[in-house]
Amino acid sequence: MLKNILVGQSGGPTAVINSSLYGVIEEGLRNKEKIGTVYGMVHGIEGFLAGNFINLSEVADNEPIDRLKITPASFLGSCRYMLPEDLGDKVYDKLFDTFAQMNIGYVFYIGGNDSMDTVSKLSRVALLKKSDIRFIGVPKTIDNDLAETETSFGFQSAVDIATNAIDCIHTTAASHSRVFIVELMGHKTGWLTLHAGIAGGADIILIPEIPYSIEAISQAIAKRTASGKRFTIIAAAEGAISKEEAAMSKKELKLLRKQENYASTAYRIGAAIEEKTGQEVRVTVPGHVQRGGQPVAYDRVLATRLGVRAAELILNHEYGYMVGVKDNKIV
Repeated sequence: MLKNILVGQSGGPTAVINSSLYGVIEEGLRNKEKIGTVYGMVHGIEGFLAGNFINLSEVADNEPIDRLKITPASFLGSCRYMLPEDLGDKVYDKLFDTFAQMNIGYVFYIGGNDSMDTVSKLSRVALLKKSDIRFIGVPKTIDNDLAETETSFGFQSAVDIATNAIDCIHTTAASHSRVFIVELMGHKTGWLTLHAGIAGGADIILIPEIPYSIEAISQAIAKRTASGKRFTIIAAAEGAISKEEAAMSKKELKLLRKQENYASTAYRIGAAIEEKTGQEVRVTVPGHVQRGGQPVAYDRVLATRLGVRAAELILNHEYGYMVGVKDNKIV
């Protein structure tokens, strides 16, 4: 009997997460002599545990699935569910019993760091249970912070939106003598802010990897003002921290955040700048806008290639891998 495929999406959505789903489905359906049915988890592993899944082979028979390549958000629905650290937990018994009942031979999980953690745990449990089910990770994150791959799909689309946000601020900035801070996503990494900041022409870029100094920021603003430039645009990553904060323990920093009354990083930085320079500060937070909209062409191609390559791995009986990009090649 032919083994079936199960595919799920997890974590924060990206504009292009469905292109990789399309790649997996399309490659699975093209190889009907090797693959049975393609199933989809509804709302990731959490939804699957609750018995929620759909037959994607039937969907593909009735709907043109190539529309997925231009459909934002997670077609299957997402979740932020962490599997137990204890690999002997009963939740794994439930999962593997369901896999067996559905004759699942291959499980694809599309997501970021936490999703790859899920793939890792399921792979290790499969070894303990001597199961022949294979688990494959497909890297997705706008943060671009997954190890072993030079880029992840969703990143370039988010950079485009973040860059546009900075571009739009230039219009207002040119009319007022103010400091403008655009706070961008990226969790604890600065890839998105760095790329958008450079592309959008931000005057100062603050990323988590390089703790900032309010003194240095103030000096840079003063230098611009002295040279006749009436405004300053700062691109700040949501995870940016000061040099003083970087020297604190996690416990101390957590306590400090509780004592503060700021909506987010940009407002904290803005208050410090106003106190130091006396200049008026305005904050813009594009937020989840960066995860939506139409995916750029680069991401559509990359996501589809990664999805197809992941499906090819199981057809070639190559297991224990995550697909990724090295030297602009899919590996």
